[in-house]
Amino acid sequence: MSIEQRIHAHYAGLSPQERRAADLILDHIDDLALYSSAELAEMSGVSRATLSRLYRHLGFGSFTELRETARTLRQQGVPLGPDGDPELSQHLDQELRNLRKVLDPAGDDRTARAVSDLAGARTVLVVGLRNSHPVALHLKQQLQQAREGVRLAPLPGQTLGEELVDVGPGDVVVLLGFRRRPSGFERLVSFCAQTGARTLLIADGTARRHASSVDLWIECPLGSVGPFDSYAAAMSLVAVLADGVLAAAGEDGRRRVSRTAEVYAELDELDLR
Repeated sequence: MSIEQRIHAHYAGLSPQERRAADLILDHIDDLALYSSAELAEMSGVSRATLSRLYRHLGFGSFTELRETARTLRQQGVPLGPDGDPELSQHLDQELRNLRKVLDPAGDDRTARAVSDLAGARTVLVVGLRNSHPVALHLKQQLQQAREGVRLAPLPGQTLGEELVDVGPGDVVVLLGFRRRPSGFERLVSFCAQTGARTLLIADGTARRHASSVDLWIECPLGSVGPFDSYAAAMSLVAVLADGVLAAAGEDGRRRVSRTAEVYAELDELDLR
């Protein structure tokens, strides 16, 4: 049961003081992880002993357990955060931390290895479900300008089976697995690994348990000071990978970019004014 469900289930049996504290928790459920038990007691005007009784009535051993439940929800991608709008400087600092983590030049060679795999593959299948789909779509669009044989899955109205049936040795499957993934993601990772294709997983830390099942794992943080995840680092990683693949393609890649631009012009698809 969620924290709200527990409060609603026990509310009728709470004392007036406990109800006051429960009301405060419900009012601050989005940023509960930011407060201490003493702060909640002061804000609600009840004693810490009253709060302790409330925690027990809700099935929590302590405030720490209650707060960890709230933090777990945030880590799972539930949009929880402070009531106020964070300062832009806080957003900037967090974005820089995310970028440094995924693009640290002093780190290992995972990005270079990913570029090598993507440039040398027979075909590249980019898979992105739910929150991961926009990043997957952008990666597919960028890679497609640098090399041929790049596909996106799932397509609208399609399931994954149609796209995976031809995947095999010599191919690369890029799995975008950012948090709040569909429940069948683990099975998808396992299936892709069994095809014989090279598998690359790009995701936040909640997908770390799948890292041992793929050939290459790149952790891409989504940390944000606000309620919603930030995909700025993920989109920056897409740019780095696409730039690397284009550079590896050499003259063939440059010709493909030029021909793509010619097709845009022939179809009058882009407003370049």
